[in-house]
Amino acid sequence: MTGASPAAYPIQLDAAGPAAQNRLTVFFRLILGIPHLVVLMFLGMAAWVIYFISWFIILFTGRYPEGLLRFMIGYLRWTTRVYGYYALLTDQYPPFSLDSDDAYPVRLTVEERVENRNRLTTFWLIRWLLAIPHYIILMVLQYALYVVLFIAWFIVLIVGSLPAGLHRFIVGVLRWYQRVQGYALLLVDEYPPFSLD
Repeated sequence: MTGASPAAYPIQLDAAGPAAQNRLTVFFRLILGIPHLVVLMFLGMAAWVIYFISWFIILFTGRYPEGLLRFMIGYLRWTTRVYGYYALLTDQYPPFSLDSDDAYPVRLTVEERVENRNRLTTFWLIRWLLAIPHYIILMVLQYALYVVLFIAWFIVLIVGSLPAGLHRFIVGVLRWYQRVQGYALLLVDEYPPFSLD
């Protein structure tokens, strides 16, 4: 199964280019993000409940309830901002919000499609099985990302900003991961592209 064109895919992640960062907040980044991790833990529990409710509704009606879809998109958007903050893509502290924030340097947009959802790929485990090739590649990329982030942390502490090449790689991996997550969580029906772009 081939993925959609990255430019046309209904989940897009954009990030502002590398900017100067406060070395002190970079040094304590893991601690500073803890409040978000606590909130996201509870939101994640709610997201799994909504996922299962939505799964039944889509399977039987072909429709994703609008309020549930917006919550799930907001959850994915929030996790993207927190991942971007932890991954040194920005020094700006993420907002505690499910809403879109065009001013934040790491932005996720998801096309909201409520009607005519694909019941076949919604059927139990099919999405997760179809996503396995992506998860295998992402597992390898994740190890590379950990090495890059370790090196990037020291670079940002020393020079005060993330090099452009490392920034592009981190954005690309996060973009790929969030597209696959959105597909697996039933936010979109289009198969994700195998691409960092």
